[in-house]
Amino acid sequence: MRLQGKHILVTAAGQGIGRASVLALAAEGATVLATDINEQLLASYEGVQRVRTLKLDVLDKAAIAKAVTSMPALDVLFNCAGFVHSGTALQATDDEWNFALNLNVRAQFWAIQSALPRMVAAGRGSIINMASVCSSIKGLPNRFIYGTTKAAVIGLTKSVAADYVADGIRCNAICPGTVDTPSLGERINANPDPEAARKAFIARQPMGRLAKAEEIAPLVVFLASDESTFVTGQTYAIDGGITI
Repeated sequence: MRLQGKHILVTAAGQGIGRASVLALAAEGATVLATDINEQLLASYEGVQRVRTLKLDVLDKAAIAKAVTSMPALDVLFNCAGFVHSGTALQATDDEWNFALNLNVRAQFWAIQSALPRMVAAGRGSIINMASVCSSIKGLPNRFIYGTTKAAVIGLTKSVAADYVADGIRCNAICPGTVDTPSLGERINANPDPEAARKAFIARQPMGRLAKAEEIAPLVVFLASDESTFVTGQTYAIDGGITI
C-alpha cells in the first residue's frame, strides 16, 4: 500500500471529492482524520478502517490548530473545503465576497499555517489545495467571486511551495472541471430549469460528461504519496478537456 504509515488530514470530507479522497487514501494504507462542519455526513465513515472523524469548522482558526495538534503526526494536508458562488462582478455582494475569501482562501492559509511547523520539524510533508480550472487558468461566465478566490489559491500554493521547498515540503493544487457531487446537485436544483442547467454544466466539458468524485481522488493519492516527491508548486487540471 502506497500510503502505509502516513497520517493525513482532510477538510470537507463528508461528501463529494473529500469523501472519495478519504476512502482512496485509507485504502492505500493511510491513517486519515476526516473532518467536516456537518457531523451527520461524517457518520458514513463508521466501520471504515484507518479513518477517524472530527467535526471541524474551517472558519475557526483555533479549531483548525486543535485538530492538527490532535494528530500523532501530520504527513499530508488536503484542503478540500470551499464554496461556489454564482454571478458577475456587478451582482456580487460584499458579504458573498468576504465569505468566499474566508472559506476558499483564508481557511486554507490557516490550515497550512497550523500544519507547517510539524512538517518542517519532520523534514517532509505534502500540502494539497483544492483550486479549480475556473481561476487564473480559465475564466468562466458567472463565476466572478469563485474564480477570483481559486486564482488566489493557486497563488497561495505556489508561494508556499517556493518558501518551503528546501524544507522537504511540497505544495500543489488540484484544479477540477465540473464534478458530479452533492453540492453541484444543489446548485443545479436551485435553477428554475434544473434539466437545462445540468445540460449546460455538461456542455462545458469537451468529453461531454461530468467528472465523478472517484476520478479526482487518484490524483489526491498520487500527490500524497512518495511517488510525487519531485513535484511541487504545480496546478493539476483534471477537467475533461476544458483547458485544451
